[in-house]
Amino acid sequence: MSYQDKELDELFQLANKIGNRRYHKLTEQDFENYRKFDRWRYVNGDGECGTTEESREWVKDNSDWHCPICDEHFSQRGGRSIDHKLPRSQYPWLSMNFKNLWVICLTCNKEKGEMHWYEYEQYIFVNYPSLYLNVRSARPKLLLEALKN
Repeated sequence: MSYQDKELDELFQLANKIGNRRYHKLTEQDFENYRKFDRWRYVNGDGECGTTEESREWVKDNSDWHCPICDEHFSQRGGRSIDHKLPRSQYPWLSMNFKNLWVICLTCNKEKGEMHWYEYEQYIFVNYPSLYLNVRSARPKLLLEALKN
């Protein structure tokens, strides 16, 4: 099955189906990975993006000076943040899957909140149509492909 040809509502339903099925089978390792993300990202409770050496390097390697959503310079939008495309509150087993992470500005991250990716994509389409192609191009297709197994 190819996710390229699916409509947005079909992808949203499929992601929810996968998420709901997997969420009830969480293991100790899933929760350990969830906690690893917090340790990887934060030092001494500081919420700023990339506060450990490893996460700073990852942010540097996986972002440039502009947010991939709004295309604004990070310094104009409150700085950078590491975000989960599929929220870790709904997909804790994907906390340390780097295909699920991206660097976006703080403003976009706050606006996205805990929205599921496809809910967010639809939100952008309705509220900021000029930004829709940016969000669509970052769709976590490979991650969803991996989830189907």
